[in-house]
Amino acid sequence: MGLTLSKYNIISKIKDFDDFFIVNILSGNADIMSAKQAEEFRTGAFSNVEELIEKGYLVNEPEEQKRYKLKHLEFLESRERDEIQLFFVPRYGCNFSCSYCYQSDYESHDKVEDLPLSKEITEAFFDYVDKKFSWRRKYVTIFGGEPLTGGERAKLEMGWLLDGATARGLDTAVVTNGYMLSDYIELFKNASIREIQVTLDGPQALHDQRRQLKNGGPTFQKIVEGIDAALLNGLPINLRVVVDKNNVDSLKELAAFAIKKGWTRHRLFKTQLGRNYELHSCTVNKDQLFSRISLYEALYTIIRHYPEFLEFHRPALSVSRFLFENGELPDPLFDSCPGTKTEWAFDYTGNIYACTATVGKKGESLGTFYPTTALLEEKVDVWEERSVSSIPACKECSLQLACGGGCAAVAKNKSGDLNAPDCRPVRELLELGTALYFT
Repeated sequence: MGLTLSKYNIISKIKDFDDFFIVNILSGNADIMSAKQAEEFRTGAFSNVEELIEKGYLVNEPEEQKRYKLKHLEFLESRERDEIQLFFVPRYGCNFSCSYCYQSDYESHDKVEDLPLSKEITEAFFDYVDKKFSWRRKYVTIFGGEPLTGGERAKLEMGWLLDGATARGLDTAVVTNGYMLSDYIELFKNASIREIQVTLDGPQALHDQRRQLKNGGPTFQKIVEGIDAALLNGLPINLRVVVDKNNVDSLKELAAFAIKKGWTRHRLFKTQLGRNYELHSCTVNKDQLFSRISLYEALYTIIRHYPEFLEFHRPALSVSRFLFENGELPDPLFDSCPGTKTEWAFDYTGNIYACTATVGKKGESLGTFYPTTALLEEKVDVWEERSVSSIPACKECSLQLACGGGCAAVAKNKSGDLNAPDCRPVRELLELGTALYFT
């Protein structure tokens, strides 16, 4: 039997330590190795061949190809059973003037104070959901723009969306800037709310500088009051922080604030740190933007000096946190883009899109659900068929089953090709994650 090293071995030195790690997503194994053991992988002079075969680090290539195909089929079958997230945008307008809004140069369809959503369009959306996704588990996420605005009319329209979901036994999630959240608590208490995502970008002074009202007014305190009210009333909060070089040094202070407030001890509270980056456009000086790896290097440094930060947020660092929390690796990721597979987006104009990264962008519509129902099948097919198997650059990459090809929208924005890769720095993230969670 001819043996060779698995093409899916990921081997590297642990950040700030002399030891190495090996991770193989296809075989589902991971180990920490000494420098001497790591050298054996370079030279091919192994002292424990049987163990390496058992763990899938040393393989018969045809057998590994069979395993790959089997795991790919399992992935596709599992995804068919996965829950679908259905985004609905009631408006693209917003009451904020954030310093880095990627939607700021979208063609404006509406004004915050003059929401064009009608009950007829809302019903058409749910009729489409009933027909198109009747056999799938699903939930609705209300997105924007800013979906929570002032006035009784806005609440009435939010009520249509919540009632439509509730009538079908569907959970609803809401993505909001949080400024008007307190005004919607009573409405949300009568619905099945999965989570409310709210953004705070730092302590009060810095947040108010980055995320202010259109008239320049502050927003921090009202958002905090909304978070408190939501948690008090049993509504789950997902606190998001948009991070760049302008606010990264304030994360410790924000974490301390959340810990002092008692949020981090609440069972309905979680956090999500996202990199500020150029999607379709970006109004921030590009020098202020982190690359994927430089953001996590900054977080790693923060946590090493301030371990209490982990009470506020535990970064995924590729598969590191999953392995730490579950004691096993996740299944191979043949496709990390959910667009048209486990995610669709719809807006009040009657258009259908692949995902939140494309919703509302000119030229990205995949069809309509109102006033007529039509789907551009050829465009949808390209989205649906995208995976590490369809992206030429992914096919021989050892990182493919941890990366999954990345975001299709970002790849298309950079290269013009949906089947280009949006590469993740998997090896470097694992170097950080192994150091953080396993040393």
